[in-house]
Amino acid sequence: MSNARRLTVLGVTAALAGSLMAVPAAARTAAPRTGPAAQDPATPAKTPVAVGYGGAVASVDADASAAGIEVLRKGGNAVDAAVATAAALGVTEPYSSGVGGGGYFVYYDAKTRSVRTLDGRETAPRSATKDLFLENGKPIPFADAVTSGLSIGTPGTPATWDSALKKWGSRSLGQVLKPAEKLAEHGFTVDETFRKQTADNEARFRDFPATAALFLPGGKLPVVGSTLKNPDLARTYRELAAKGVGAVYHGAIGRDIVRTVQRPQVAAGSTRKVRPGHLTPADLAAYRTVGHQPTHTTYRGLDVYGMAPSSSGGTTIAEALNILEKSDLSHLSEQQFLHRYLEASRIAFADRGRWVGDPAYENVPVKGLTSKRFAASRECLINDDKALTSPLAPGDPRHPTPCGSTGKGVPTTYEGENTTHLTVADKWGNIVSYTLTIEQTGGSGIAVPGRGFLLNNELTDFSFTPVDPAVHDPNLPGSGKRPRSSISPTIVLRHGQPVLALGSPGGATIVTTVLQTLVNHLDRGMPLVDAIAAPRASQRNAAATELEPALWNSPLRKQLEALGHSFTQNPEIGAATGVQRLPDGRWLAAAEKVRRGGGSAQVVDPAP
Repeated sequence: MSNARRLTVLGVTAALAGSLMAVPAAARTAAPRTGPAAQDPATPAKTPVAVGYGGAVASVDADASAAGIEVLRKGGNAVDAAVATAAALGVTEPYSSGVGGGGYFVYYDAKTRSVRTLDGRETAPRSATKDLFLENGKPIPFADAVTSGLSIGTPGTPATWDSALKKWGSRSLGQVLKPAEKLAEHGFTVDETFRKQTADNEARFRDFPATAALFLPGGKLPVVGSTLKNPDLARTYRELAAKGVGAVYHGAIGRDIVRTVQRPQVAAGSTRKVRPGHLTPADLAAYRTVGHQPTHTTYRGLDVYGMAPSSSGGTTIAEALNILEKSDLSHLSEQQFLHRYLEASRIAFADRGRWVGDPAYENVPVKGLTSKRFAASRECLINDDKALTSPLAPGDPRHPTPCGSTGKGVPTTYEGENTTHLTVADKWGNIVSYTLTIEQTGGSGIAVPGRGFLLNNELTDFSFTPVDPAVHDPNLPGSGKRPRSSISPTIVLRHGQPVLALGSPGGATIVTTVLQTLVNHLDRGMPLVDAIAAPRASQRNAAATELEPALWNSPLRKQLEALGHSFTQNPEIGAATGVQRLPDGRWLAAAEKVRRGGGSAQVVDPAP
């Protein structure tokens, strides 16, 4: 969620002045705050870039970034601040994140110069089979699955917070939840993005009394500039602070979640068919985060670490980078650069669709997918004079053969686009890149009565039926299984020292957003904030590539069409944030200039 009411640009170094000049005037004008926070002199302005010392936070929301900065100022580390920021996003970005969802957490430990990860993805109920979304042998309509108990997986976010703090944090859960608890109690200011997201979901929100009570105050859409409070969520955070996340996985909050999934409360007179889910207390009690080894590849002498399966983000970005490394992207024309980028992404998505699923259930060839040898066998498919045709058939990373393929090409399945990402660094050099989600905008649309949060619809990320009946689909539902994700929190190191970290929301476009931002910065020399702001294209082994308006209306579109590319327009792709370690030891935090109303980059101290 954006907070356009507080947008200004803070002063930064002269070297960044050119980047800041590109920020639209609307994003440099702060609208007045309303509500209790209006009198708070510490409330930050919203800016897409900040440079300074003591640590940095970048998220889509100024209140959430401020929560992380508050924890850093009080001596907390990057992990503490990341959880504080995420909890605050549960207040101000409730349609994208929260207690009822899951996510992936990537952490760089400055002391050991190592990268660790946590898979906090939601899991299917233990009763789930491959026929989870079938009725009479046919898949139910996707929209029906989204707004149902069937789509709700066991939430992983509370366990992720708890695991991260216990493994690498320095503060208690209660301490880092405090800023978010206050924010929920006192409220935040509604902006245009929040109102529009509410309006887009109004019909289904009205079908659930608990959801309508939270987000349609007085039965009406929230007014831009008004203050929206969530005292139920404040109480939930206080309960988590007092009792720990056992309140979710073994206690009263969990019982309320199960009751809501199994018997969704639908408004009298609603004609919506809301199928109940099968989540049980035993499913909650069995939930665990998983500490996978990160994916790893080298690129231009740098080490790139990402999220391993159940997310496809790390393997797909690694494969695409390995393919692109064979080209000198810095000296290509814009047309040649975009052509190569799109083809590398097309190929990597063809391979992820065939091979990536939950590694607890599927034999995922991670080493093969991220290997230079496999990338070389796939890079030879690229013709600089002609675009490939999708759906492209996958290769076999276990037995790479030059330009070889195996099986039949299948299109990429749909994933909900509304997620949120935060990036944090501290004064000791630790970094967190954390993407969390409830899947669609508004998740399942079903709020837990009295608890102040929405439940996810994450299980719709499974394939409802095999994409190709003749080929094994690694992403079919299963008992306790994690659905495949595209979430791509990424950390880049040079000789063990941090260079940058970033990530984005956006469903399957997350992979392409992170990939394009990386090559914009590392190969094309764009400052990080400009690499994030640059117009995006997303090719995911589909017949048409999605283009943002700036590329759609550019001569580049016709130049690429001449090579055989076809396009469809997408008004907005992703909403990235990142942090970068500058050579003089300062941190640079970067966020969107325009997308979702602009992001919020903050540092602890702009001065030494």
